Amino acid sequence: MKHSAFLSRPLDARSPVPQGFATFVASAGIRNHTRDIAVVHAEVPCAVAGVYTRSHFAGAAVRASRTQLAKGSARALLVISKNANVATGVQGEADLDLLLETLSQELAIAPDEIQTAATGVIGKRLPVERIAACLAETRERLSRPPDFLSFAEAIMTTDTTRKAVAMRVGKSVLIGVAKGVGMIEPDMATLLVYFFTDARIAQPALQSMLAQVADRTFNCITIDSDTSTSDSCVALSSGLAGPVETNAFADALLDVASHLAMLVLRDGEGVTKVFTTIVEHAESDAVARAVAKSIANSPLVKTAIHGADPNWGRVAMAIGKCDRKFRIDPQRTRISICGTCVYPAADEAALAALRGTMAAAEHIELRVDLAAGHGRAEAWGCDLSPAYVELNSHYTT
Repeated sequence: MKHSAFLSRPLDARSPVPQGFATFVASAGIRNHTRDIAVVHAEVPCAVAGVYTRSHFAGAAVRASRTQLAKGSARALLVISKNANVATGVQGEADLDLLLETLSQELAIAPDEIQTAATGVIGKRLPVERIAACLAETRERLSRPPDFLSFAEAIMTTDTTRKAVAMRVGKSVLIGVAKGVGMIEPDMATLLVYFFTDARIAQPALQSMLAQVADRTFNCITIDSDTSTSDSCVALSSGLAGPVETNAFADALLDVASHLAMLVLRDGEGVTKVFTTIVEHAESDAVARAVAKSIANSPLVKTAIHGADPNWGRVAMAIGKCDRKFRIDPQRTRISICGTCVYPAADEAALAALRGTMAAAEHIELRVDLAAGHGRAEAWGCDLSPAYVELNSHYTT
């Protein structure tokens, strides 16, 4: 996954938008007066692809969307922010059903044509009446052309900035929108991520591409090693711009997803630095990924990154605690930070210079060579700062 020189560009008022979509955003006052309801309506049935959290505590919206995905097409998307509607039992499912029915009547479509998501505080019931009242205004307030910047703002929780990028693919347009800054180590796709395009892509091909791209991008990032109960990644294709070359679209999807993943990581709660962990010459790609994630998730590595401390012993620790079945030989392993080999040999002068390099860098690279095979993987991580602890210690109070 690349972390610079993206071909996609941040979405702004001059960006092209895909044909066939309209948007609606509103505030139901779920937690404050900011926008917390977001709807995308498609003028035509769209090919739909999706990957979702594998959490045992997956929310009602995730379960409903998994079921809807089997239909293969969708006409709308409903996102509720500031409340995840997770661990709310049968009542939470009934609340969601009522809201989907309300929206379907407004848009003159069936409830099973709607993908949905909810994100925010866990364990609280949705203010159904207030949300339903907002949705009852959808038809009259749909924005054409679609306002994806407002959509990106409405799905935010503790995000500090909107995350939306756009890219042309032949005659079509691809837009990606994401939210998420905490409770992030995806186990499917990640966070909430949405792709909208007017390229004509067959549903099976779109599903295959989305799953592969999610695995190469969102599944490679971690902010705090915690997997959300609401993670959803969905793509909608109206097809109105006609067919597009498959490989070109797959490359564009990878670019947009990589860009969004980096925006999420940089906006992580309390984040001041990001880092890439590259593990090479492991016995398999799976082992390389496990080792890379172990390093990226280590609180001790993360705090060392925050303090610009080239403490390679913490990296060695994170490698060493991995599964005993892995072929890891300390005598053959090499560890480098920002291009400087720190294990097995690094003198004090080199470490002193490295401290300055790390302090000045916005993006730090850790590289591990296990000399055990051809496996390779990357993981993207971030530092752990006092601001993360402060924010999350008062999340519901």
